[in-house]
Amino acid sequence: MELHLAGRTALVSGASAGIGRAIAGALAAEGVRLALVARRADLLEALGVEIVAAGGERPASIPQDLMAPDAADRIGEAALAALGKVEILVNCAGGSRPLSPDAPEAAWVEAMTLNFTRHREITRALLPQMIAGGWGRIVNITGKSEPDRLNAAFAAKAALHAWAKGLSRELGKNGITVNSIAPGRIMSEQIRRNYPPAERERFSAAEIPLGRYGEPEELAALAVFLASPLASYITGAVIPVDGGLRRYSF
Repeated sequence: MELHLAGRTALVSGASAGIGRAIAGALAAEGVRLALVARRADLLEALGVEIVAAGGERPASIPQDLMAPDAADRIGEAALAALGKVEILVNCAGGSRPLSPDAPEAAWVEAMTLNFTRHREITRALLPQMIAGGWGRIVNITGKSEPDRLNAAFAAKAALHAWAKGLSRELGKNGITVNSIAPGRIMSEQIRRNYPPAERERFSAAEIPLGRYGEPEELAALAVFLASPLASYITGAVIPVDGGLRRYSF
């Protein structure tokens, strides 16, 4: 299927590993010019080398800690300087933050900033030029909506879903779509660190209809489609990629 993405430009956060890395590679394979954000400059450089070796254009690397107060402005300015314009934004940075009921306020602020606030701020920084261009794609990588314990990341992702839905209502007239992808158990550094092989096998057999954890590339395929002109009538959606893990119908 021709996705008509060659020559488009994209910024991907959380691009050094896991889902973000897979999305960056898949966009590059479609001819998208990239700016990639992550804390670890060495991993961004390694990804750039791989993209070039596969025939893509070398991406611009933006090493940046999203927790820095001015991170959103720095990222927006660097991406626009490197690409000229950003037509596709993939908000993918984040991380699980299990907390106790008496967790200090600082822990909640950190979790919400990383998993929600910075995505909103980066989007705000890039929206004026998307609106001026009359075309844009915002794809948020979020999380599940069935909390099994107290985790600040779940609350942040719920906020991201609600924000994205509202934003989609505002931006449709500008040719900009806003969608969210909710991953299930997708293999990553974090998954391997938090869930040993025996637990992954047990959980897959008991909870995932497809019987396994997903691969980043399986989610990346949907992200690239949503970023393409072919997805022009999909906006305000939250789409799970979870092997059937979700238990409810809607």
